[in-house]
Amino acid sequence: MTLLGAKLAAAKLAGAATRAAGRGGGTSLPGRMLLRLEPDAIDELAGRLPRGSIVISATNGKTTTAAMAAAVLERTGARLVHNRAGANMAGGVASALLAAAGRGGRMDGDTGLFEVDEFWLPRVAAALRPRALLLGNLFRDQLDRYGELDAIADRWAEVVKGQEHLVLNADDPLVADLGRINGVKSFPTTPDSRAARKDLTPLYFGIDDDGLALPELQHAADSKHCRRCGDAYVYDAAYLAHLGHYHCPNCGQRRPDPRVVATDVRLEGVRSSRFRLHTPAGEAEVALPLPGLYNVYNALGAAALGVALEMPLGDVVAGLEHVSAAFGRAEVIRAGDRDLVLLLVKNPAGANEVLRTLTLEGGQLDVVGLLNDRTADGHDISWVWDADFELLAPRLRAMTCGGTRAAELAVRMKYAGADPAALTVEHDLARALDAALRGGEGPLYALPTYTALLELRELLSRRGWTSRYWER
Repeated sequence: MTLLGAKLAAAKLAGAATRAAGRGGGTSLPGRMLLRLEPDAIDELAGRLPRGSIVISATNGKTTTAAMAAAVLERTGARLVHNRAGANMAGGVASALLAAAGRGGRMDGDTGLFEVDEFWLPRVAAALRPRALLLGNLFRDQLDRYGELDAIADRWAEVVKGQEHLVLNADDPLVADLGRINGVKSFPTTPDSRAARKDLTPLYFGIDDDGLALPELQHAADSKHCRRCGDAYVYDAAYLAHLGHYHCPNCGQRRPDPRVVATDVRLEGVRSSRFRLHTPAGEAEVALPLPGLYNVYNALGAAALGVALEMPLGDVVAGLEHVSAAFGRAEVIRAGDRDLVLLLVKNPAGANEVLRTLTLEGGQLDVVGLLNDRTADGHDISWVWDADFELLAPRLRAMTCGGTRAAELAVRMKYAGADPAALTVEHDLARALDAALRGGEGPLYALPTYTALLELRELLSRRGWTSRYWER
């Protein structure tokens, strides 16, 4: 056994021990151990994938977009090495590569597909050297960990230099602006690659549907000023937070013209949505089995990635229409005699889209909100005051508030206009879930933050209502 082989075996053993002890799926720990033993492990293992790697990053939606991209890629016969469980820092990416590494150094897969945390993107992308990079959006998220958006954008600017296939969201001003620096080489490329030859023009995607435009820019919008001159953008159409059609009245900077576009968008509650997809290869109707405008954006990103990699339009559409809900992102789980719909919320922009989607449901709503302030959530929970819970308050039949900051969530709902008699505070997760399930009919909508989602899924698996997330 080679020295690297011994390190791989040791790290795999650590993951197996973690799972056997019931302390999680080992989605990051084996990779972290491997990187301690072999700091260049991601570079070494990714270099063994015959068709290279594809990387997806965003503040919101990267797990779902990666699931959509996986459904499309698998239609074309790709054998993926993919961090499906959503562990998206260096340890999670290393764990996915480790799991695919067989005897003799061969990889069980030919294509890497990795969602990568926005802060970790420069480091991980430098090791993966992706042949395609999709950047979906930048929203304010966990300021105590990541800082302001411009700091993330500056880090991303180094990543996009010389990127062969770069896919960008035209509707996000901060992301779209990265396209102007794409032509500068950074990561090494093979001599026969397209990047070494000529065209490095990004492929942009976006929405064009006047019926979706909001009456004004949302107060939770983040990137409101031109990155070139600092003047405030004028929005001709605002769709989701700061995503939309914009221009700078001072320097003339404006939204790039996207080549992959969604029109005729129809949002159909918490179960589905539809839109017409326009690409250079043709047009098609897409019936997406996932809800909300945010998932239309995710689907557009995955479709644009398929276009950039010259995949047939039929495979792109079929993949999108057969995708399953990613972990905690509009998952529906049968909990006893009720459907439990899991809708992750973690920042104002994402929460607002979940709340807008819930307003499309008929009747009064039963909700369990789980607000944690652990490290992976961000210790600063003040973002709940920027989320538009006023949309939800008049629709509540009952809401149970749980998690480490359950009381603060109940206070937020009271100030949003919810009837105090409809609110229950219960810090213990099991008791919170039981309280929310009692006394109602129809679906129960769960709005957990990230660590609360992990805890909720573990509780549901112990009760036999679903599998553990790493066993999917």
